[in-house]
Amino acid sequence: MHTSKYATWHHPYTPAAQFSKRVAYFSMEFGIVQGLKIYSGGLGFLAGSHLRSAHDLKQNMIGVGMLWKYGYYDQQRAEDQTMRAQRIEKRYSFLEDTGIEVKVTINDNPEVRVRAFVLKPEVFGTVPLYLLTTDVEGNDYLSRTITDQLYDANEETRISQNIVLGIGGAKVVQALGGADLYHLNEGHALPAFYYLRDHGVESSRMVFTTHTPEAGGNVVRNGYHLNHRGFFGRRLDGPELQKELIGENLNYTVSALRLCKKANAVSRLHGHVARDMWRPFGLDGKITHITNAQHPGYWSDAPLEKSLGKKNIRGFQKRKAELKNVLFQRVLDQTGKLFDPGVLTLVWARRFAGYKRADLLLHDFQRFRELITRADRPIQIIWAGKPYPTDYQAINTFNRLVSVSREFPNLAVLTGYEMELSRQLKAGSDIWLNTPRITREASGTSGMTAAMNGSLNLTVNDGWIPEFGRHGINAFVLPEADPNQPLPVQDERDSQHLYRMLEEEVIPCYYGDPSKWMAMAFQAWEDVLPAFSSHRMAMEYYESLYKG
Repeated sequence: MHTSKYATWHHPYTPAAQFSKRVAYFSMEFGIVQGLKIYSGGLGFLAGSHLRSAHDLKQNMIGVGMLWKYGYYDQQRAEDQTMRAQRIEKRYSFLEDTGIEVKVTINDNPEVRVRAFVLKPEVFGTVPLYLLTTDVEGNDYLSRTITDQLYDANEETRISQNIVLGIGGAKVVQALGGADLYHLNEGHALPAFYYLRDHGVESSRMVFTTHTPEAGGNVVRNGYHLNHRGFFGRRLDGPELQKELIGENLNYTVSALRLCKKANAVSRLHGHVARDMWRPFGLDGKITHITNAQHPGYWSDAPLEKSLGKKNIRGFQKRKAELKNVLFQRVLDQTGKLFDPGVLTLVWARRFAGYKRADLLLHDFQRFRELITRADRPIQIIWAGKPYPTDYQAINTFNRLVSVSREFPNLAVLTGYEMELSRQLKAGSDIWLNTPRITREASGTSGMTAAMNGSLNLTVNDGWIPEFGRHGINAFVLPEADPNQPLPVQDERDSQHLYRMLEEEVIPCYYGDPSKWMAMAFQAWEDVLPAFSSHRMAMEYYESLYKG
């Protein structure tokens, strides 16, 4: 380990008394600003907002993440406008080399070097964020590629990334003077808990956030293979290893729950779902819920927010038209289509995944066609989002939408869905469309930031919505499908409700009752703040998860 001036934590303030406990917050991705491409989507947006609010509230927290050489991927178009994923090396002049370098053991190589860079608070208004890289002199070629790409498709690389973030991150925190609490944001950094346990850190100093019921966020891998790779920080013997496994496998979420003091789900509904999921393992008693939230200072358009706060209808409409025109310049640039700021504009934009059902509107194509070709009350629809680059089903959905949108002048699919486009879509939309299969979206924060910008949610009653949505008052909420029904039955039911609500409520309200529309937008803004501000969330972590 190299000596460094970074022998302790460096905040530009004295931490507030109620937030003095030193918390190291580990996350695989952080969405701080568009130009720091170390995020893929919602998990990163959430973590970035958390660090911003921790800074604003003067909390004694640091972030621990990864410095991805190629980021996630750059979403571009092939010759026929379908999606193409491209890797482009990233460089950042604003990160500072801390001089801290630690070693981890991966696959019997005890000399894998991990170096820490820091994003200082004054750059983007976050608590210090320490970013780890193995692309350093002294490492062999394979070791240098571990931190190439967020969510690498190669399983061996993913395991190595777990070890670097978990054990490498824990060692870097120790080099910075240690922490009172170690918080894992999902299970990617699970090796940290094993390393810390072996080095005398009690479970009372470990906490964990579970983010999703989806299999991708609850990784299961062969425990014997993980042991050989160095996942546990040292080689466990047979009986010792078997204690950690379920059969031959290690479930990252189960292990994190076993090792931590307490854990949280990310919405009230997700709390029920998570406790049901992990009750068979006797772990449900550890799980509370702290609903995800976002940072209004970053995500809200300031002039729009001012009009919303004053209930200034004329000011709101003028600014919304300006923001629509900004968004529609992106539409024109990418698709050659001219959208009209006077037309009701629906946006579906988030990570492309099967359960999120980006193409639910197309379920009954004849009815969809009738909906989008009405001349008297027209609508415009924009889709955007990044599928995982090897999720070919999601990519096919994206490309299908590209193909369908070619036929109609009022449909557009945008590439490059990162933080700036996300912000433009929320500010420029009238309706934010949210269509996951019910109980599958643990939280979903995009609708929060849409409401912060006067966009109304048209949504299933999932994730955070049961804590917010009041149909016809601050949102349009679909009747609930039975999650126990077969998926085709759920999709049919939800799509029919979606068409009916658009035809009978949303479109007539926008064009026929603008005063009600504005009342709903004002109410949504009032209801989303401060309840779904990351300030509330960051305070709740200290008051609930970190307490004791």
